[in-house]
Amino acid sequence: MSTLDARRAKELADLFVEFLQTNSAPAGLFTDDVFVDLSLPQWRLQTAGRDHLVALRRGSHPALGSVPRHRAEVTETGIVIEFEERWEDTDGVWYCRELLRAEVRDGSMSEVSVYCTGDWSPEIQAAHRHEVTLIRP
Repeated sequence: MSTLDARRAKELADLFVEFLQTNSAPAGLFTDDVFVDLSLPQWRLQTAGRDHLVALRRGSHPALGSVPRHRAEVTETGIVIEFEERWEDTDGVWYCRELLRAEVRDGSMSEVSVYCTGDWSPEIQAAHRHEVTLIRP
């Protein structure tokens, strides 16, 4: 049974969004020894330790951006967060959708799996808008 309550789950989700928008890990979000398993469309990366996680984030998303949508649900052992990111660089505004599953130990994320759609360039987004009409945003 999870010891994570809905209040702490919301706090963790909000801290995680802050992390995504600043590329800095807020106090209490991750354990010192956090393990991360990141799955991309055609690649997979792993790292251990908060500093290595932050370095991975900064290396893969150096431009700061926003998280226009996210939602979180408590699981038996942690939290699941579904989120979207947008950021801008010299090529324009980029987009991705992701799902994070985290084990929580002592109120902080200790094991994190992230599944990412990959980064959608402005051209991919335009092609998608042209080809697909989404029922819900």
